[in-house]
Order: sequence, then structure tokens, then C-alpha cells
Amino acid sequence: MKFINLKTILSTAVIASMISGCATTTGNQTFDNNQNAIIGATLGTIAGVVLGNNIGGGSKSRNKVIGAVAGAAIGGAIGYSMDRQAQEVAESLNTNVNNNPNAALDPNQDLIVSNTDNYVKIMFRDDMMFETNSANPTFSASQKISKITTVLEKYPNTLVQVVGHTDSRGTHSYNQNLSEKRASNVGNIIYNSGVSNQIFSRGCSFDKPVALNNNDANMALNRRVEVYLYPNQQSVIDVCK
Repeated sequence: MKFINLKTILSTAVIASMISGCATTTGNQTFDNNQNAIIGATLGTIAGVVLGNNIGGGSKSRNKVIGAVAGAAIGGAIGYSMDRQAQEVAESLNTNVNNNPNAALDPNQDLIVSNTDNYVKIMFRDDMMFETNSANPTFSASQKISKITTVLEKYPNTLVQVVGHTDSRGTHSYNQNLSEKRASNVGNIIYNSGVSNQIFSRGCSFDKPVALNNNDANMALNRRVEVYLYPNQQSVIDVCK
């Protein structure tokens, strides 16, 4: 069994920050726009050290550096790509990237674009997407969904996952079926636009609320469709938990 030297990880993390840019900390924690690239680069660096340890031939220390630089470059590129895609998606929808974790609780926010180091998420409120008890997107909703495809055309390797969520009124099976149909119909709009991205859809019924299902206002917050954009299979999360 091979062990990773902590000193090597720390030193190669410096290489990661040089590749991806610098972050600044003010107050509690405020990062610049390169935050996700730095996170990705650091994770890539650690993976690169492991890779370097297992490269056959040559100096082990040299292989560690090669692996670290390669991992940092890959991780940094992924983080940067997610930042960039989030910005481009937000611009196409005439909004801004909003990574405030409480944004989903604001009833005035019917469209939210956010991102992490692993994915971009576009959240559409149910009221702006579908007629009551319908799984078919309205014409205006279809137009908004189609705007995302202009960005996806530039990133054909991005994986697309469309997820439907409901409130808790009705049975779980009824809402499961409704959430699946809504996700599938939104996914079909993206697919029929002619993009070459892999597209997946999933329904979560009322398993992942953003607010308690204890009044009409909160239930309205929980009825939504989310579109996730992933750089690779390893970044895919369980969206129903």
C-alpha cells in the first residue's frame, strides 16, 4: 500500500493555485470568480499525486510532480468551465449567477442559475413552466428552455440532467409520475433542439423539498424543475436526496 506524503500535497497545491489563479479572503469568506477553478485544481492536484505515484519508470519524485501538474490542470479546467458555463447560461436567460443558498426560498426568484465546482444548476419555478396539473411546458417556458441550448452547443461534452420536483399534495406515486413527465418533457425540448449532449431526466416526487410543505406559499416553492449541467459522470450527484 502506498501512502501520500502530506508535504508533497501541500507543495503541489501551490502549483495548482499558480495554474488556476488566486482567491482572496475578506471577512468570513469571500472568493473571487476563480474559486471553483481553484477547488478543482486542488482536488486535481491530490489526484495527480496519486497518479504520479503509480506511473512506472523514472524518478518517483519527478512522476509526482508530473502527476500533480496534470491533475491541477485538469481540475482547474473543469472548475473554470463550470464557472464559464454558469455565466453564459445566466446571460442567455437575462439573469445573473446567484449562489446564495437561500435564493430558492425567495418567492420572487422564479429562475435561478447557480454553480458549484461540480455542476451548474438552473432552477425553474413550476408556475412559470406549466399550467396547473399539466406536464407540458408553456410556450414561454419552452422559449426559455431553448435558450439554454445555445450554450450547450458550445459544450457538447457537458452532461444534462433534468429533474422534476413537486409538493406533497396527492400520493407519492401520483407526484412521482408527474415529476417524471415534467422532467422528460423539458428534456425533450433540449434534445429536439439538435444538441449532441447526453440528456437524462428524473422525477423526485416530493422527496427533496426546499421548504416545509406546510402552506401554499411553501408548496409553491417546492414545485420546480431543475436542469443540471455536469462536466463528466464523476460529478453527477443524487438529485433526489
